[in-house]
Amino acid sequence: MFLSKEVKIKRVREGAILPTRASTGAAGYDLYACISEPVEIKPHDLCKIPTGIAIALPDPYTVGLIFARSGLGVKHGIAPANAVGVIDSDYRGEIMVGLCNLGSEPYTLSPGERFAQLVIMPVCDAKLEETDDLGETERGSSGFGSTGKN
Repeated sequence: MFLSKEVKIKRVREGAILPTRASTGAAGYDLYACISEPVEIKPHDLCKIPTGIAIALPDPYTVGLIFARSGLGVKHGIAPANAVGVIDSDYRGEIMVGLCNLGSEPYTLSPGERFAQLVIMPVCDAKLEETDDLGETERGSSGFGSTGKN
């Protein structure tokens, strides 16, 4: 089932570029760096990059998730500092993306460069219920790597 919701978007900085999808099958909207000059991100550095946009998610059952662009992550080690950024449905401020350079070389982010992606997803309103019995499964409490390498 295809789920479509309207998300309002506002430019909050001069020169902001609205998010775009690179193809009709793309899950994420590319976010653009709303910076006036290049920013050098040295290895192991952290920085905060403005997008120049703010959004209004339609209801409490949606969330905006910020992910790395795979090319920047794999080729240069540039990824969100917190792995995945979360935009709550009641947040109305500018979308800022914390980046880190996990690579061994400095990376220069240019004004207007696509540097992250926004995926809008549904949220499950789970009701947490404390219990002493979680039930049994075949896996049980076996942790990291317990299901094998392949």
